[in-house]
This record gives sequence, C-alpha cells and structure tokens, in this order.
Amino acid sequence: MRQAEQSACILCSRNCGIVVETDGERRITGVRGNERHPISKGYLCQKAARLAHYQDHADRLDSPLRREPDGSFTRVSWDDALADIAARLVAIRDRHGGKAFAFYGGGGQGNHLGGAYSRQLVKAMKSRFVYSALAQEKTGDFWVNGRLFGDQRCHLTEDVEHADFVLFIGTNPFQAHGIPNARDLLRELKTDPARTMVVIDPRRTETARLADVHLQPRPGTDAFLMAAILGIIVREGLHDAAFLASRCTGFGALEAELRAVPVEDYVRRADVSLADVEQVARGFATARAACVRIDLGLQQSLHSTLNSYLEKLLFLVTGNFGVPGGNTFHSTFLPILGHTDERGERRLMRTAHHGMFPIAGLYPPNILPSEILHDGEDRVRAVVVDSANPVLTGANTAAYERAFGKLELLVVVDVALSETARLAHYVLPASSQFEKWECTGFNLDFPMNAFHLRHPLFPPRAGTLPEPEIYTRLLVAMGELPDTFPVLERIARREPAATRHGVFLGALGAVLAAKPRWRPFAASIAYRTLGRALTADRARPDRVPPAAAAPLLALAFDIAAREPAAVRAAGHRGSNRFTLGVALFHAILERAEGVPITRHDYEATWSFLRTPDRKIHLAIPEMLAALRELASEPAPAAPFVLLAGERRAYNANQIFRDPSWRKVDREGAMRMHPDDARTLGLTDGARATCTSATGSIEVTIEIDDTVRTGMVTLPHGYGMRYQGGAPNGPQINRLTASEHCDPLARTPYHKHVPVTITPR
Repeated sequence: MRQAEQSACILCSRNCGIVVETDGERRITGVRGNERHPISKGYLCQKAARLAHYQDHADRLDSPLRREPDGSFTRVSWDDALADIAARLVAIRDRHGGKAFAFYGGGGQGNHLGGAYSRQLVKAMKSRFVYSALAQEKTGDFWVNGRLFGDQRCHLTEDVEHADFVLFIGTNPFQAHGIPNARDLLRELKTDPARTMVVIDPRRTETARLADVHLQPRPGTDAFLMAAILGIIVREGLHDAAFLASRCTGFGALEAELRAVPVEDYVRRADVSLADVEQVARGFATARAACVRIDLGLQQSLHSTLNSYLEKLLFLVTGNFGVPGGNTFHSTFLPILGHTDERGERRLMRTAHHGMFPIAGLYPPNILPSEILHDGEDRVRAVVVDSANPVLTGANTAAYERAFGKLELLVVVDVALSETARLAHYVLPASSQFEKWECTGFNLDFPMNAFHLRHPLFPPRAGTLPEPEIYTRLLVAMGELPDTFPVLERIARREPAATRHGVFLGALGAVLAAKPRWRPFAASIAYRTLGRALTADRARPDRVPPAAAAPLLALAFDIAAREPAAVRAAGHRGSNRFTLGVALFHAILERAEGVPITRHDYEATWSFLRTPDRKIHLAIPEMLAALRELASEPAPAAPFVLLAGERRAYNANQIFRDPSWRKVDREGAMRMHPDDARTLGLTDGARATCTSATGSIEVTIEIDDTVRTGMVTLPHGYGMRYQGGAPNGPQINRLTASEHCDPLARTPYHKHVPVTITPR
C-alpha cells in the first residue's frame, strides 16, 4: 500500500523538507517538496527526486565485514566484530596513548544525530583528533570568526531575501544552493529592477548569467579583487564611520592597510574591468541593505583564510551587519562546532608530525596521511571513519591509500562498500538515513531558525544498525559502560507525565556525579534509558521509538536557558526554562515536518558576539600581514589551472553511488574554453590526460565558453567503483596535493590546481 511520509533531502546543507511516497515497504516511489516545512515551504530542486538511488542500490551492506589477509572480506556477526574492534582499540590506546587514534567524519550531509554518539568513542580513546569535511572546507573561516567575534562558533549567515544588493563570491547557488529556495530567490533578484545581483566567479555560471554584473577574475585572484574593492570604499569615504566607531575596534590599523592597497595593480592582476570594480564597490557601499554570500570557490582557493577575512570586511566596513538584508549571526541548536583557540591553550592536542592545532575542535584532513605515515612512535595507528569516504574526497587519494594501508586498525561505518571501506579491517553496516531517526544539523537561518528531526520511513535493513546502537555497543565492549542501567530505565519508563522527565534528569545527574567516568558517555546512557521510554507518533505505536533523539532533551533545555525569549517567539510555551525546554523537546519529537526553534529580532544578533568588550575586533595581525604580503607575491604560472569540485546539475555528495541517477554529464566532463581546445587539437567529447604534481587521470573534454582561457573544471561526486567496476568519472583527488594548502588552516587549494593536459 502506497504511503506518503515527511522527511528531508540530504544532498546539501539546505536539507529541504520533502514528502516521500513509498510502496509501504522499502522503496521510494516519488519525492516532492513539503509545503509544511518551516523553511523550504515546498521548494525542491531536481536532485532530490533521485533519492531512491541512495536508498536502493547494489552496494548497500547488510552484514559486518572483516578483511582477510588476502584482501577479501568475510561476513561476521556484530558481536564478533565489535568484540575484536574493542579489544584492538583498547590495546592501541593503552600501549600508545590517545594520540594513536583519529576519527574521521561523523555527519555526512543530513546524517548528524549519530555525531553525539560517535564523538564518545574519541573520548573513550583519550584522543581529540577529529577530522571531517568541514575541516577541509571551512576552518579558515571559523578561525577568522574566532578572532573577529570572540568565538569560533560565532557563525554567520546572509539575509539575501531582504537585501537590495547581493554579492555572490565563489559560489553558484543555482547549483550549489546554500541560500533559502535558491532558484526561486535568484529569479526574484533577477526580475526586481530595484535590486542588484553581482557575481564574482572565474566561470560564467548559471548564477552569473542571471546577474546584473559578472566579474570574471583569473582563478586564485579573489584576495586581490576584494582588497581592491575595500581600497576603493575606504579611499572614497564610503565606509560606515558611525558603525565602525560604535561597534568595532581596530579600524585605524585596518584603514591604513586598505589605503595602501594598489587598487589599479590588483584589478589588473585579477584581469577585470576597473570601471566594473568601481561600480560594484560604490553600489555595495551605498545600498540600503547589502550582503555577501560565499562558498568553496573562495574558501578552497589561494589565500583561503585571508579570503574569509576580506569577505567579512566587505559587510563590516560598510555597516551591513546585524540589519535586515545584511549579514548576521544565527542561533545554534546542534553543537557541530567547538571553540579551540590556539593562543595560550595548553590543553589543545597538537598533531605529532605537523604540530597542527585544532580549529573549532577539528583537524584538517589533508595532513592525516602524513600523521599516519611518518616514522615516529607517536604516529596515528587506528582510525574510525564514519559516513565519509576520504580516499575519494580528501586531498591526495594516493597518499590516503598508502596511509590507510599502514594502519594497525581501520574501521569504516557506512551504508555501502565505499572506496575507503575497501581498505578497512572492519566494515560496519549502518542503516540508511531513511531507516532510522536522524536530523538535519545545518540550522543556519535568521531571524527564524528551525530544526528537523527526521522520522524513519522504513525499518532498518536486516543486518544493519543505526549509529547510536553501534557506538553504544562498542563502548560496552570496551568496558567503558555497563550493558544496562536498570534504575534509570525504570525511572524513565514509570515517570508520570506531570513531571515531564524531571525525575529522570535528577536521577541521571546523580548517577553521573557518582560515576564521573561515565560523564563523557551521557548520550549513550540517555539512549539506553530515556530513549526506550520515548514515543513520538501516538497514531503509529508500531514505529521504532525515537531513542536516538534522547540527547536532544539536554539541547532543548540548553537553548531554552540561553535564549528563552527567542524560543517563546518561535511558538513554544513554558512557565519557566525547564518547562519551556520540555515543550520544545516534545515539539521536535512530534512534528515530522520540522519545527521553528528560535525567532529573533535583528538587534538580537549582537547578543551572539563573544568578545569581552562586545565589539568586533577588525585588526587581526596575521591577516593584516597577509594582506601586506599580497603586493610582493609573484603570479603563479602553470599551463592550466584546474578548479576541482565544480557543482553541477547531476553531481552530489558521495551518498549517490549508482551512476544511473545522472540524466546528463555521466562522465563528469572537463570543461575547457574553445580557444584552449583548438590549441591542443581537442574536440568536444575527446579524451585527454590531465596531469598534476601528484598524479594523472583520463578525462572527457567538454568545450565550453563559460570558462576563461587557461582554466578547466571538473566536478566532485564522481569516481566511485559501483559494484566493484571501473571508476564512474574523474577521481579528482588523484590530482590534488596534501601540501598545496593554506599555511594557517591547511585548507586544500582544490580550486587552484596547476595541471597540464595532453590529448590521448
């Protein structure tokens, strides 16, 4: 019998609400936008319609696998797999200490609820080494946020919906999304004569074609171009002096550097029109409300951390912050980021080989292979990879293959036998994101923010387990926790509705006070006790209880205590912060379409600031020095520059393994300008070899005049070996180098890879 269930798309950070039609058993038969979703309100792009290719494909796993000495895999029981993994982890920890263990992933798009459980393993191993895609993309940005705003968790969003002037830099929201209901919003900007849209991108993207102005710089010159725009604004007195005086410190030092910018030289370096740059600078600075939206085209190119600083200066220097149509902070419910400032913090665990410090609690993935491969006794010896595929997605695939081959233990938790899983000693099959309770953790909206706890659409596939169960069982097998908590279970099960979890929380607090070594594992304790007593759908008592959501109770209390007025403004009721938190928690459990969690006014954005003086600290010494050094930097020379990881209509994250989901661009073609193709004697559809300092891959050429001469692009999301076959498209990270990265945050320069191209 066909059914319609509410859920969310898991293909990008927007996590749009969807209604999924199923056959009533295990198959998705249709997907449409959910008009009840509090943010997306029915919007959907074409990629979500293909989600059945994630749920049902031939690479899905249904049993733990153990790799044998000859490289083959043997099916084993969960008990045997977890017992051996636990014994080997404990032996490595006890013999070599916490630095011998690293964790990678734990939160692939939309797969965020399991993160509360997987991080417990890091604590059990006495390690702090967490590597993830966020650290490969965003940690330079987080570092700058920490210096400007006092905390690396002070994350920003942009109010594109209400802006008169929108500046998109290194992003193509028509394909990448990242803003609410992207394609509808872009069309509104295009058709409204009172609003201006400017795109800065080396390619004439789908978004650029809709723009009023497209600045098409040379790849890797974003810092020069943004510095020039800021130089024009300051020279012409277009900065917001009142805002800078009342809300900021350090503008004097910054102003001196911006006045020294050789604007004309930098514009020439970027190879764009000076008149157009002046028009953009003046238009942005004088608009009633202007905002900046950026993405990986800026954050994974040359000068990536400096880029993150300069793009923020654009809206800060002009006073477009904390106002409708500007850039703002947003509330946080799920704690994805930490705050780890390397200045004077003795407790930070630096890596053994690079001496790298964490940013927002994360370490950069492109250093992990050398942390494993170096000869020191303090090298990383065991890695657990969860819902990630670093062999394909991390910089330098060959280095990852060598490093993972040296490990004493590699465990992969995934729904499929990925390229990383094929190198593992154990592969643990997780239930899919539609077979378990999950949530969408990228809640980045302002003034109203929302959270979506996704109800399972199907029972777990036989032989698989959800991550909360996997990690809880592993902690038990390691001897960190007992198998049951009878007293807490009994209290959770018998507590009357009138006390609304109050007795349970008191009992849990008493247990953790008496057993302090259990405190790092509170999520699993709540899961095994309160979780078993929870219900979310009174009309469907047959459903799997939302046990995995038990830790959200503490998060609901936390946000109700931090921002009670905003939680009430979002529609939740409680006479005190305890009852308010409980009301929010149950709304999260029961509303399958997602729920607003906070609603602020724009002035409230200043309450998120964490500097001691409650001002924005504009003068960051490291960034001012990097800005000065631009003037003496030689221009990079290479036959071609590859922008690796382009967003296209039919590429997505690594969860789509079956290549039949693509209607077009099945080979992930390399886009090349007609003049370059003619010089090389290449025609549309021809095969060529692309070679970098680290490797070579074969590519299919697509002649395309939207790219500049001297640059080529390849998409991400390809290269999987579906059913063990040949790679389905380019494995782009065979071309990227571990050392080709930002000197501070170690963010890889994926958008500026020097390559040569030769016809086949």
